[in-house]
Amino acid sequence: MTSTPTVPGARHRAARRPSTPLTALVSGPGARRSLLTVASSGLALTMAATTAAAAPQSSTTQALPQVDVTSLTSEALSALVTTPSVSVPADVSWSVEAVAAEATPAPEPEPEPAPAPVVERESATSRDTARAPLAEAAPVAEAAPAPAPAASASASAIVNIARQYIGVPYVSGGATPAGFDCSGFTQYVFAQVGISLPRTSSEQRYAGTQVSAAEARPGDLVWGPGHVGIYTGNGQHIAARSPGTALYESPIYISNPIFIRVA
Repeated sequence: MTSTPTVPGARHRAARRPSTPLTALVSGPGARRSLLTVASSGLALTMAATTAAAAPQSSTTQALPQVDVTSLTSEALSALVTTPSVSVPADVSWSVEAVAAEATPAPEPEPEPAPAPVVERESATSRDTARAPLAEAAPVAEAAPAPAPAASASASAIVNIARQYIGVPYVSGGATPAGFDCSGFTQYVFAQVGISLPRTSSEQRYAGTQVSAAEARPGDLVWGPGHVGIYTGNGQHIAARSPGTALYESPIYISNPIFIRVA
């Protein structure tokens, strides 16, 4: 039978619980038992409890639960060692002071000022009309044509003077008893009673006021295109007509004659 050789002076280590980096935190004389909670973010929150050497707890006080850390993985143990922890005493209390908040309503908007009234300037005519009392408007009479001048003593004298020159020969451009053309004869006769007439028949057309045939009186001019004479009444007139024919009195031969009252 073979015996196992013994080494002189050798000692066997007594059996004991395995030691880890957290053994000193949770065991040993006078050590504080702690509740370790590992958060998902890696922070460790340690809530301190009474130590083994503290005064015995009352019967009403429940002992804090013990945590077995022997089964923790190396990653969890490393996080407990390297991650800061926060220790909070068990008798700590928090209070939040109530803050009274008072809501102040927004001030009402100030009303917009009313626009200034527009003052229209009155014209002088409207002011005068306002001051004057209202009166019934007088009817406006329609403008009547200017009445033709009535026959005068000079008109009768014109006929008498014209008849004195019956038989005077016709002379183109003549305006004296030595010889007359139509407008030279009328100009000369009217000049005897103080009435000045233009020289040509076209100008004498507008020398006075035109009257109708019914209103025509002796002494009026009888006018037609290119010819003029003196009306003696009853459709008769005295005029210088054409070369080779002496001045004489005869019925009016002008179609649609125009009668012009000058005297």
